[in-house]
Amino acid sequence: MSGDSRIDMTEGKIAPKLLSLSWPLVAGNLLQTLYNLADVFWVGRVGADAVAAVSLMFPTSWMFVSTAMGITAATIALVSQHVGAGDDREADRVVGQTVLLTLAVSIVLAVGGFALRYPLLELIGAEGAVFTEALAYIEVVFLALPLTFLFFAFRAALQGAGDTKTAMWLMVASAGLNVVLDPILILGWGPLAGMGTRGAAIATLIARLFATAAGVYILLRGDWGVRLRLADLRPDPERLRKLVDIGYPATLDGWARSFSAVVMAAFVARFGPTPTAAYGIGVRLMSVSWTVSGAVGQATATGVGQNLGARTPDRAASVTWTAMAGTMGLLFAAAALVVAFPAEAMRLFIGEQAVVDEGVTFLRIVAPSWAFFGGVMVIQGAFRGAGVTKAAMALSFLSRWIFRVPVALAVAFAWTVTVPGIGPVSGLARGVEGLWWAYVIGAVASFAVAVAWFRLGTWREGVLDRGATPSAGDD
Repeated sequence: MSGDSRIDMTEGKIAPKLLSLSWPLVAGNLLQTLYNLADVFWVGRVGADAVAAVSLMFPTSWMFVSTAMGITAATIALVSQHVGAGDDREADRVVGQTVLLTLAVSIVLAVGGFALRYPLLELIGAEGAVFTEALAYIEVVFLALPLTFLFFAFRAALQGAGDTKTAMWLMVASAGLNVVLDPILILGWGPLAGMGTRGAAIATLIARLFATAAGVYILLRGDWGVRLRLADLRPDPERLRKLVDIGYPATLDGWARSFSAVVMAAFVARFGPTPTAAYGIGVRLMSVSWTVSGAVGQATATGVGQNLGARTPDRAASVTWTAMAGTMGLLFAAAALVVAFPAEAMRLFIGEQAVVDEGVTFLRIVAPSWAFFGGVMVIQGAFRGAGVTKAAMALSFLSRWIFRVPVALAVAFAWTVTVPGIGPVSGLARGVEGLWWAYVIGAVASFAVAVAWFRLGTWREGVLDRGATPSAGDD
């Protein structure tokens, strides 16, 4: 692996290059899922309290990941645009400031979180044995935060330069190490006593330490397209301010998504365990579409950033439309397969007929909208590559908090309120199916807004400090 891994999106055929950029990101996302599944699988051998503790920590962990993703969304935008403009030295300076910022933020979060770990666990409802197991887990998670943030910084730096394969191979090695260490540290082996949930967290810490150390070494070598120079670690207020200005909307974006997922799960839970189980399985099937479209969106961010840096905004638009068409075509095909065989898809996870029946209804309603979810995620990636992260954030808020959650309340539940000047207004009380339709309406409506917004062309100038790009034509 070397600088040959870099992909230049400013010339050549778009589709093959997008595929080359995307598939390592898909693999990396799946490997991140493997991390979590391995932890839950082996912790499940300890007991229900241990599983509950690890599950309870997921929203908190996602908050940290969202913060890291926010910082590094700015890195991808800036590095890709500088690389596209042929200014690798300025891209290196962005990498140095990213490392500095991620270290500072992660250390503050780690120290603050560790100091407040007891009230934090009480706030999220951990009690008794679950509290004890969650405490053992989260103490190590806080210790690993700087490593997690640094790995995100490394991956974003190389991705901005057009190299997605190197980080993927490190994820392969890291995930493999985590899978090997999990049963040893969780359950014990030979003279080594099992440590339960703490063992799961330590296994992740060791695996992350390996990946991060290798990533920092790669950046210091500078053979992979961008380089970390010690001189660039001196605080540069202007560049740090730009990273924060571009990055914070992406962090809020992640928080909005995670909170809305919690709210929708709470809505489903009101209809009982059978719809909840069906929903859990349906969402796991949906997660495959998120994995694919999220990865293509990341690749689109790199392609758009490089082309804006090279002052070729029309090609940046072509990258986006090509990525969107390919993603939506793939997801329409996947949805057609699931709609044709919904019961078979559900029985891969559960055999209980009542859950299967509810899951069939969920899949037949929601699956056709997967492609629209995917299209929005690709356009969000394009906005992030342009550095217009507020537009990507706004689309997430619209999709979830304007089109999905209010529609769910209006369609699924029975309620009546009196509106001055209008009179009584009632919910449609369609039950749990109303929640499924809220997903569809949110996906289609946000897709229409995303396409219209992107066609306005307000993203075409990028975020580099220079003259305007060529005038916007018809996308």
